Amino acid sequence: MPGNTCNVVVLLSGSGSNLQALIDSASAGDSPVRIRAVVSNRADAYGLQRAKAAGIDTAVLEHAGFAGREAFDAALMALIDGFSPDLVVLAGFMRILSGGFVRHYQGRLLNIHPSLLPKYKGLHTHQRALEAGDTEHGCSVHFVTEELDGGPLVVQAVVPVATDDTAQTLAQRVHLQEHQIYPLAVRWFAEGRLRLTDQGALLDGEPLAASGHLIRS
Repeated sequence: MPGNTCNVVVLLSGSGSNLQALIDSASAGDSPVRIRAVVSNRADAYGLQRAKAAGIDTAVLEHAGFAGREAFDAALMALIDGFSPDLVVLAGFMRILSGGFVRHYQGRLLNIHPSLLPKYKGLHTHQRALEAGDTEHGCSVHFVTEELDGGPLVVQAVVPVATDDTAQTLAQRVHLQEHQIYPLAVRWFAEGRLRLTDQGALLDGEPLAASGHLIRS
């Protein structure tokens, strides 16, 4: 990473609250993270406004005009690579990515998921945790592989479930933790501390546990 700066491209489809957390973290004077661009598949995504307010380049690539996932992903890769990223970050990007896309960014593609993976891959995670009677819930940052929500875990934040929680109240507390652990994982990568190898995810050269680095709130 030239000049000890890590160029990051963020992909999103919605409000961009995790993007805002990344922007706020990267604005710290000693941060090696440089958010080079924000790309969305939706022109109305509020995250694009957050990026523009922070002076970050934005781009929109709507998937409706493409014949299929592979064609869209090929165009998306070309767009992303134009910003020379060291790391690509998924922040609420509501598209299932093709194997070719994931392989292209192998080891430099991170995602955040609102559950304690491997529990509750996919959607409606907060409601599913409540229906299962879980006493703990949370969120996970992981490297992206071709298995949906199945890549090596980097860091998880654990949130206790209250007896009177709804999916909405639980989601709010989980979101607060997402805004803590995603900038942390991105900074670890930017500092050269976090890497994906054949042995899995390493932090400071040591293998992470199967659950990643665990933080309890």
